Amino acid sequence: MLTLLAGVAFSFGLVRAIASEIPTLDPAQQQASKQVDSVVYAVDPADPRNRRVLAVLRGDESRVLLSDIAEVAPIMRQAIVSVEDRRFYEHNGVDVRGIARAVWQDIRSQSVVEGGSTITQQFVKNAYVTNRRTIARKVREAALAWQLEQRWSKDRILLAYLNTIYFGNGAYGVQQAARTYFGKGAARLTLAEAALLAGLPADPSLYDPVQHPRASRLRRRYVLQTMFDQGKITERQLQTASDAPLPKPGDVRLPGTRGPAQYFVNYVKDQLVAKYGAGQVFGGGLKVTTTIDLRLQELARRAIDKVLTRPGGPSAALVAIDPATGAVRAMVGGTNYRESQFNLATQAERQPGSSFKPIVLATALRQGISPVTQFESKPVEIDAGDRIWRVTNYEGSYLGRVDLARAMVSSDNAVYAQLTKLVGPKGIVATAHALGIRSPLDPYFSIGLGAVAVNPLDMTRAYATFANDGKRVDGTLTGDKPRVIEQVEFARSGRVLRNEPVGEQVLPPPEAQLLTSILERVVAQGTGKRAALPGLPAAGKTGTTDNYGDAWFVGYTPQLAVAVWVGYPDELKPMLTEFGGKPVTGGTLPAEIWKAFMEAALKERKQTPQQFAPAPYIPAQERRIVWRGGSYKLDNGLCRDTLTVAYFAGRGPQTQATCYANEVAVPLVVGLTAAAAQSRLAAQPLDAEIIGVPAQAGKRPGYVLRQEPRSGFLSARDSVRLYVTRPDPRYGLLPNLVGSSVKAARERLRRLQARPRIAFAAGPAGIVLEQSPEPGVAAGPGLRVTLVVAPATATTSP
Repeated sequence: MLTLLAGVAFSFGLVRAIASEIPTLDPAQQQASKQVDSVVYAVDPADPRNRRVLAVLRGDESRVLLSDIAEVAPIMRQAIVSVEDRRFYEHNGVDVRGIARAVWQDIRSQSVVEGGSTITQQFVKNAYVTNRRTIARKVREAALAWQLEQRWSKDRILLAYLNTIYFGNGAYGVQQAARTYFGKGAARLTLAEAALLAGLPADPSLYDPVQHPRASRLRRRYVLQTMFDQGKITERQLQTASDAPLPKPGDVRLPGTRGPAQYFVNYVKDQLVAKYGAGQVFGGGLKVTTTIDLRLQELARRAIDKVLTRPGGPSAALVAIDPATGAVRAMVGGTNYRESQFNLATQAERQPGSSFKPIVLATALRQGISPVTQFESKPVEIDAGDRIWRVTNYEGSYLGRVDLARAMVSSDNAVYAQLTKLVGPKGIVATAHALGIRSPLDPYFSIGLGAVAVNPLDMTRAYATFANDGKRVDGTLTGDKPRVIEQVEFARSGRVLRNEPVGEQVLPPPEAQLLTSILERVVAQGTGKRAALPGLPAAGKTGTTDNYGDAWFVGYTPQLAVAVWVGYPDELKPMLTEFGGKPVTGGTLPAEIWKAFMEAALKERKQTPQQFAPAPYIPAQERRIVWRGGSYKLDNGLCRDTLTVAYFAGRGPQTQATCYANEVAVPLVVGLTAAAAQSRLAAQPLDAEIIGVPAQAGKRPGYVLRQEPRSGFLSARDSVRLYVTRPDPRYGLLPNLVGSSVKAARERLRRLQARPRIAFAAGPAGIVLEQSPEPGVAAGPGLRVTLVVAPATATTSP
């Protein structure tokens, strides 16, 4: 009895304790009681004591609290309930079946794999409970949710939830989200707008209409379909809303932005939220020192304005990184942040063209391939598996047999397409990511010519790795991300965390120095001449897409790596006349902007001019290789279709291929008749050795069941062993039973140990009218044979 009383008293005390915490869940009270401004600073590299405020991050900057559910359009309420908690108005805060399912899944997996399911529980989690994924957390959420439902109305809970959830692009709460994406209040949202917003909280990054419009459309369609299935909208409304356009990227912006370098600041915010959570970042009392150099930022803007003088002409993005520290020193992401928050430096995924070729060459260097390797510069056709990839050079100009270094200087597409086949698209993707490119890349063959989507920040970081002797620089706090934060100070505790630079060797220094020496020649002799810095070292590469819609120059000195992109931000518009009546290529406007900025930046930094380390001599040896068994192997002297590749000493394939004299490929003939298989082999020419194997009952004999070898190569006139099905001599073939009496047919099937089955149809009585399977298949025990006969009373049709 005492134990029971103690348990009751404990439970009562626990319920009372949890209930007492409910007032602290109110978003308005949280905002009023917890807000401490976070501040983002820029520091003068010459005088770290000189700090300038870039932004003050207050809770009300990212969240506008509504006080009445009537301030939210009814269709928005319906959309969020439909997709997040369809039984919201029926349960008491806890979906018992959902909790049981989640706990069971957690126990089965021995980890926490499912979270809270109801809107009430999600609100509790967002507003109060720690984000640690434990079963105890779920129990606490459930208890608070149940208590909350006893004290608050459904409308109040729904409004509190809508006031706290994150909708992406810096917008917290439905009111700020409506303003950010559609420039209106939450009370005026349409069905299409409400469906888009309702789909965002599940994954604001994945369903961002700016960065992932296709995924955003599919998610909006899912929300609309869910509402239709629940009878909340008509089919016509579903279709009309599905066809509605997404918000334009330039129109998606957070209201009330201010301060210098706002494109950079917004990127810093994204990193901070990913690391510490929105509640800590906005109004959480952080003091954040960034890597931006506002003097270089201003010089970047001036360089762009100096070169791009045509009103209504193309725009530019520019990113500058210190290779030694990985620090982002300048970022120009657009012309007017108030008009458009779309960051061309970090969000504009555009094709880099030939500026991606150094990454292909870096992949070759990592595989031990020397740049003295030669290919024939000519129109090429490459088997890409599902299609033929045809590659030609710009203006039909070809160099003949040329090494990889000379082909880089001339930006030879044909040679680098062949190099792409040699190193493999997957190898190029791995190298790109290792160098610091974070955009997702598909391993298609066209990646070798820059037909992938990247952004200027990606490209700057990759080239900064080249400049830093092959060492990518990460941060101790932020990991493998562009280093935009120097340190974070926590106002409440006084704790200071420094984001120290930490290096990751991607390319051995000698190979990185070799690559730099080649890119120096691009600037001195090749397509990047307009970027040359008199008296100073410079390395880089131009990039231009086929339709002149994107133009790049990416390059570096020992002190600074810079990428410049030029194009039209809202559309892929060919720039055919924007360079004095001529097309814009990477060697024109982008190279001029790069040079203007780099000259001013190096002068401003007042550093002693540095030189690149001289390119070392790395011995190389030519080897003949051939593709065999999923990898390249050394030619044994008998291989055909070989490549001659120069490998660094001790590098390259070590296994020798097994090739044959007068070699021919072994075709796959499994499934063909023996005659067809022999004919196919003879065409190679190869001989056939036939070996009979019992045919499966019911299968037609005379077909190739398997072969040895199944693939590969043999010398001409060698034999391929074919295993051809034959009937079991004890049973032979299934005879033709049509026209026989039923009795005789049964008897013949009995002798074959087959199993007859009778089906009826009109016709002469007692006679087999049809049979299945047809005659000629292999007979054998257990074969089921259907005999179609007429019933005894049936008569022939007149």
